[in-house]
Amino acid sequence: MDSKSVGDMIEGSSGFHFSGFHIDGSKLNNIEKPTTTLAIENVHKQPFIIGVAGGAASGKTTVCDMIIQQLHDQRVVLVNQDSFYHELTEEELATVHEYNFDHPDSFDTEKLLDSMENLRHGQAVDIPNYDFKSYKNSVFPARRKLSQPQNFLQVNPSDVIILEGILIFHDPRVRELMNMKIFVDTDADVRLARRIRRDTVEKGRDIGVVLDQYSKFVKSAFDDFILPTKKYADIIIPRGGDNHVAIDLIVQHIRTKLGQHDLCKIYPNLYVIQSTFQIRGMHTLIRDSQTTKHDFVFYADRLIRLVVEHGLGHLPFTEKQVITPTGSVYTGVDFCKRLCGVSVIRSGESMENALRACCKGIKIGKILIHREGEDNGQQLIYEKLPQDISERHVLLLDPILGTGNTAVKAISLLIRKGCTGIQHHISQSHIRKLLLFQAIYLSSCFTIMSIPQAPQGVHVVCKSFPRVKIVTSEIDIGLNEEFRVIPGMGEFGDRYFGTDDDDLQVVPPSQ
Repeated sequence: MDSKSVGDMIEGSSGFHFSGFHIDGSKLNNIEKPTTTLAIENVHKQPFIIGVAGGAASGKTTVCDMIIQQLHDQRVVLVNQDSFYHELTEEELATVHEYNFDHPDSFDTEKLLDSMENLRHGQAVDIPNYDFKSYKNSVFPARRKLSQPQNFLQVNPSDVIILEGILIFHDPRVRELMNMKIFVDTDADVRLARRIRRDTVEKGRDIGVVLDQYSKFVKSAFDDFILPTKKYADIIIPRGGDNHVAIDLIVQHIRTKLGQHDLCKIYPNLYVIQSTFQIRGMHTLIRDSQTTKHDFVFYADRLIRLVVEHGLGHLPFTEKQVITPTGSVYTGVDFCKRLCGVSVIRSGESMENALRACCKGIKIGKILIHREGEDNGQQLIYEKLPQDISERHVLLLDPILGTGNTAVKAISLLIRKGCTGIQHHISQSHIRKLLLFQAIYLSSCFTIMSIPQAPQGVHVVCKSFPRVKIVTSEIDIGLNEEFRVIPGMGEFGDRYFGTDDDDLQVVPPSQ
């Protein structure tokens, strides 16, 4: 959004309000412009940054290598904090054995931040190659002569950047760059044994010097500076690279976040609620084929309620002043009152209770669309909508968005057809206010043209109706040959309402 549009929003003093801005209703058409292909291409894709911290010789590099190996279809680069040690002065070199390499001041954090900022903005950087034998680093500009020695590392912008180091969580400015923070937790005796082997073999140091430095600096630095940063970690991995289960879960989570990350950059009308371990845990339970109907309904209802509450936050509101019991004036907002829900039968009916709990007395319509044929075609079977739907903000309820064809069919119906002449009153300008509530997840698939992270359902809906807002709690991997979401959870309606239990089959995972 350009500065002029922002100025128009701030200067407006009446009409609907979005996210705290005052918006003149006559200027909504200028603000809500569809995202064009050219605009999408000009938006730089922000990388997914992972921080991996832990004590020296805890197995951080092994964890990073395993993540990189499993993310083989993504562009991944590794940036090591060790590359950003300060060069030692002549005085420090003379007493190098008294220098504390595990202290935060031993790192050039400003240079690290500068390099990361360039990578985030799509610029290649030259990372210093620190020599632990001479305690010097060397770096050359990107345009270098071939005759110059290759004692540096040129890092290009990538989809995923892994930032590894013992004190990578110490500086809050560095932590703020990270989308995920991992702490590798390994027993102190194991770390010491690994450190002795590494420093004597790889760095050519005497074992007596290694033990002396450990007792003087390494152990105290871990207790004073490294261990306290453990509290900032999103994930703690015991046993480091030996914990294959934890690394597999991390890689799966990264893939999920990468899909959401890309889609939200392309479509500003797509909203994925912030993922937490509570939300991930609820997804795990409702996806489990062994979960009972009672538990499935309970945790599905929790997720639906979260999505409905989040979606209502994107509706317009007006300012309102009230007098509190103390006689003071409180300036707040007034809810949008002209709402109605439209559920896609049958799965969409599972979301009605959550909407009624949030919006007292809300009107709810029904649409039944039948999926038929190998091409997943859609046929409208039944519709019953509120008579005054043209005057309301429409909330379309559908827990699963697969191919997107059902949602497109439903939205098209709301535009062209309805009870008592709705087709004459519902216009494209009104449908801009519609929110598509996606309770569980949006599907994604890789097309025949091998375009990575190309969610079919999102693309279909957003390209057909670029101003319809979509709210969801998670984005799934893809569609199978039967147009079903994978890994998915089976037939949502059958599991929620307890029907066709005998027909449910668990398909073994493909090799």
